[in-house]
Amino acid sequence: MTMDRMKNIDLYKSFLNSEKSSIKWKSYFEIYNDLFQEYKNKKITFVEIGIDRGGSLFMWKDFFSKDTRIIGIDTNPEAKKLEEYGFEIFIGDQSDENFWSNFYEKVGKIDILLDDGGHKNIEQIVTTMSSLPHVNNGGKIVVEDTHASYIKKHYRNPSMFSSISFFNLIVDSINRRCPMVNNRKANIYTKKGYSVNFYESIVVLNIDEKKCSTNEVLFNNEHNKSVALNIEQVINKEEKTTISSQIEFFIIKHIKKIFNKKLLHNTFEKIKIFNIFRNIKH
Repeated sequence: MTMDRMKNIDLYKSFLNSEKSSIKWKSYFEIYNDLFQEYKNKKITFVEIGIDRGGSLFMWKDFFSKDTRIIGIDTNPEAKKLEEYGFEIFIGDQSDENFWSNFYEKVGKIDILLDDGGHKNIEQIVTTMSSLPHVNNGGKIVVEDTHASYIKKHYRNPSMFSSISFFNLIVDSINRRCPMVNNRKANIYTKKGYSVNFYESIVVLNIDEKKCSTNEVLFNNEHNKSVALNIEQVINKEEKTTISSQIEFFIIKHIKKIFNKKLLHNTFEKIKIFNIFRNIKH
């Protein structure tokens, strides 16, 4: 993309107009400009993880609307100072389910979640998993810098526990809606995940429960009729935390406090991700 073309992109203009600095890959501007056009000048709730100095918050405010509710999440308590500009700021660990539970209890439903946080597998996976139930129909979960799934240093990838592996499992779940698929076990991703878009370094999960109805009818235009398939209705059951999983998280939480060793911590992260993957598959 040439710089002349960049100058015609609305989001890039908002980026240049931001009161504070931020960093974005060049390709992101065109992708986001297209993804978020439908939300412009609408009263939406937008959440961004990883706000650093706050430059991107000003960019989004300028791009969407003055009425847009902009919420930032960061691990640095200094980010709270951005609240003086009218933003809502939360400080917490995106890999912690308890943080997300408290966050959505206070914030309520949202329309767009943009994850530009730590980029580690556990962070991106737990963020998506914890946020999905709280995104309005027609909303999106957007995960940045998914190239981390292919980087060994710091991220310990490629791996069966990578974020990309997780998003591919969501694609599997979406395709389970088709009546031609045997053993169609539904989960929350089947029920709410309408589609997934993959870009360079970006994954987008499009949320729309209304569009996720199973293909119960096969149309044949030869006689202008539709043929109803004899398919057992898929029953979506809400996932409940079992006693065993509660014990597991309790043990992990307290052993991590006692043994603050990187290897042990990494092992527990993989166990946690493995159980998330297993629940999606089954």
